[in-house]
Amino acid sequence: MNPAIKQDVLKRLRSIEGHVRGIARMVEEDAYCIDIMRQIHAVQKALERVNARILENHLNTCVATAVCSEDPGERDRVMKEIVSVFEETGKL
Repeated sequence: MNPAIKQDVLKRLRSIEGHVRGIARMVEEDAYCIDIMRQIHAVQKALERVNARILENHLNTCVATAVCSEDPGERDRVMKEIVSVFEETGKL
């Protein structure tokens, strides 16, 4: 993984981890349900941004290498892998 992206992802994940602990405290303290749901939504969006950074790295490294490869099987494998991820997430 690109070192800059790796550091960014780790920073974001640590922030998300703290946010999740905050949500747990809200539940323990019987906070207003809608407030809890809003915080959960914020964590989900933050995870989506982390996922986008990792995808960006993957496309610029692994996929780019495979596409430029002389091995058609490797190119096909990587393309199927990308389609599979988008199918799993319902983004395709």
